[in-house]
Order: sequence, then structure tokens, then C-alpha cells
Amino acid sequence: MHMNKNENTPCSPSSCPELALNVITRQEHNISRKQISDNALKVLYRLHGAGFDAYLVGGGVRDLLLGQTPKDFDIATNATPEQLKHLFRNCRLIGRRFRLAHIMFGRDIIEVATFRGHHQDADSPVSQQSKQGMLLRDNVYGTIDEDAERRDFTINAMYYNIADYSIHDYAGGVEDLEDRLIRLIGDPQTRYREDPVRMLRAIRFAAKLDFDIEEDTAAPIEELAPLLRDIPAARLYEESLKLLQAGYGLETYHLLREYNLFQQLFPAIAAHFTEDYSSPTEQMLDLVLDSTDMRIDEGKRINPAYMFAAMLWYPMLALADKLMEAHNLCHYDAVMEASNLILDEQVRSIAIPRRHTATIREIWQLQLRMPRRNGKRAFRLMELNKFRAGFDFLEMRGEIEGGETEKLAKWWATFQNAGREMRVAMASDLDGKPGSKPSRKRKSSFRKKKDKPQS
Repeated sequence: MHMNKNENTPCSPSSCPELALNVITRQEHNISRKQISDNALKVLYRLHGAGFDAYLVGGGVRDLLLGQTPKDFDIATNATPEQLKHLFRNCRLIGRRFRLAHIMFGRDIIEVATFRGHHQDADSPVSQQSKQGMLLRDNVYGTIDEDAERRDFTINAMYYNIADYSIHDYAGGVEDLEDRLIRLIGDPQTRYREDPVRMLRAIRFAAKLDFDIEEDTAAPIEELAPLLRDIPAARLYEESLKLLQAGYGLETYHLLREYNLFQQLFPAIAAHFTEDYSSPTEQMLDLVLDSTDMRIDEGKRINPAYMFAAMLWYPMLALADKLMEAHNLCHYDAVMEASNLILDEQVRSIAIPRRHTATIREIWQLQLRMPRRNGKRAFRLMELNKFRAGFDFLEMRGEIEGGETEKLAKWWATFQNAGREMRVAMASDLDGKPGSKPSRKRKSSFRKKKDKPQS
């Protein structure tokens, strides 16, 4: 990739009302309209035909310049949301914090945003900031120049103009693409305080693109990481999926941990971190995230509940051990109560939906049931909806724990692939062995707790 560069460097929006614009003509860049989705082109052309400015913006431009296929095509315009609603019958307006238009083409959604301007009054009806400097509402509209200053990173402040097919590079994004750098626009402290999720985005882009984080952009992250606690847990859940289930989760985890960000998202897990990354919790993190990355690369289905079940398993077991000792509980009761407590703590940071916490519990409970497999038990377990997830997790545990857990995983692998007669023989062989006889049921000291609905 080689394009004209502008020698001016980006400056803070607060100190520089205009960034240095570098216009890259059609002859000087590698983006072709053939690479842009038909629906995105329809929106761009209709806006342009109606007399509005229309630009492909952000990650779509960045990825096209890198020779990659964008996941989304986002558009910026000087048309207001109400004008967009009038212009497109298939338009739906969404969002309070940021007012956006979604142009619907069946399942394909083209997101259109009005150029954003600077907010002068922190408590106006259209813009609002918290005492910590975080943007709570941001619906001040402005020019494309102001919009560029409001973008987070230089590589996301490039606009593809449908009028003449040029690229407007406001912040030296092209140069940073060539230098493989993630650089914030403006003062990093201010920009992170405006929206602490920008720290997560810096990590995500660095991992996704295999870029370095520019020195000034990286410097405040570790100190400001606790600001993530002010972000709604529901938003952090969505961000966690972008971070860990996009095909580069293992690298993302290590970067998040390096910058003290993972510790804010998963405090119960971080409590088991060691200097040499050797604890079972850390081994499981590497294993499940690497497995998730491989499944995504192979186009296989992934389930967030499975990932979270694996990540939280050993912290939950450690808590169960403490409860057994403190309250004289049996192992099963301690695990049930520890499951409640660990999930309650986690959803305060990341609002894992109830449908997923229910699956997490099923996967965990299967770990307790799978050792008891004599008679008809093994056959009944295999009929359970979450058996495959439970077995896959047992195999992961076997890799980490070895010993009896590894033997158990191998037994189940053989049992699943065996014919009916061999399965019956395998189950019969277990009769009379330690742990194969059912124990008498006893009342649990703790009642199973239902998950609280997520707000």
C-alpha cells in the first residue's frame, strides 16, 4: 500500500479546531467500488443524489486500504436522522447516547451517522458529560471536519467520498496504517475519560490488525483502566464478545492483561493470576481462547456460554473449596453455592445474559455427573442437550489436570464412538468400582438460586 502522505501530525481537538486534511485522489489509492457492498453503494448514491454529503467511513475504509474485506460498511453524512428517515423508507432510528440510522436490507444493515460536532455545554439536551468527563449523550451535529476530530483513532478518521471516489484523510491515518500504529486523535487522557471503552478498542485493533499501540496512546491505559467500572455491564458484555470471540481472542487476552484491563472485566479470574502464567485458571484461558480462535478460523459455530464456563471454572472450584471448609458442606452443595456466587460477581462486571448463565451451570453440573457413568447413567447423560459441550470441556480439563480427569475424558471419547454392545460392556465393567454406586440423596444446605434478570 503506497499513497500520498501529509507531513502534518494530528493534534488535540481542544487545541486544534481543524486537523490537517490530506485528499487522496482515485488514482492514488487502491479502493474500488467493486469491493463495496451493493447496499452500501445504494445508500451512498441516494444520499449524494438528494444533495447530501455521503462518505464511507471508519473501519470499512481502513480494511479496504489494507486489502481486507470489511465486516461492516458504515456511512457518515450531513443529513440529520430525521432527514434520513424521510429519505429511506427502510430506515430505523436507534440509540440515545448516539443517534444512528439503520438502513435495513433484509438481514443486511447499513449504519448511517450524522457528522458530529463539538459539545460546548456539558448538560445540554443533546450532549451530556459526567463529572469524570465521560460522554453520556452525544447528539451535537457538525461538519465533516469536526466529525473527524471526534473519531477515536487516526486509522478510523478516513472518509471515502462517493462524489469523486477520493479519500479524505484528516489525521494521518494513511501514514499510521503504513507504520502499523494505533494512535488516538487528541489528548489520550481526555479521550479515554470521554469513553473508557476506547481503551478496549485500542487493544482490539492492535490484536486484530497486528499493530503496535503508539507510545502516548498506550501510556495512560493501565492507570485509567478502573474507569471501565463506570461502563454499564450490558455494554461491556457486548465488548467482551468483540474482544474474545472475533478470531484473535488469545492475543487480545494477553494484551488486555498487560494493560490491566482484563482485571477490570473479570476480577474473579484475575484473582488467580500468577507471575509465570502457570495456574490452572491461566492454562484454561490459553486453551479455551486458542480453541475459540481456531473454531472461528474454521468457520465453526461458537457459544459464549462455553467460553465463559471454561474461563470461570477454576475460580468457581477454588471458591467451592473455601465454602466446604467454612460451612462443612459436601462437594456438590459447595459447587452449587459457589456457582451462584461466582456468576453473581461476574454479571456485575459483564452482564452475561440469563440464557448463557443457565448453560454455564449445565456444563459445570455435567462435570460432577460424568464420573458416575455405570448402568444406564452414561446413556442418559449422552441424551442431554448440553452433553457435547460438557464432554468437550472435560477434554480440556483433562489436558490441564491429567490423571483421573484425562482417563475419564478418554473413556467418554471411546464410549461415544463405540457400538451398542461395547457401550453396554463398558458401563457394566464399572459396576462395583469405587464411585459407581449411587449415594443416598440428601437435602442441600443451599437452594439452587435462579439468575437475576439482566437489566
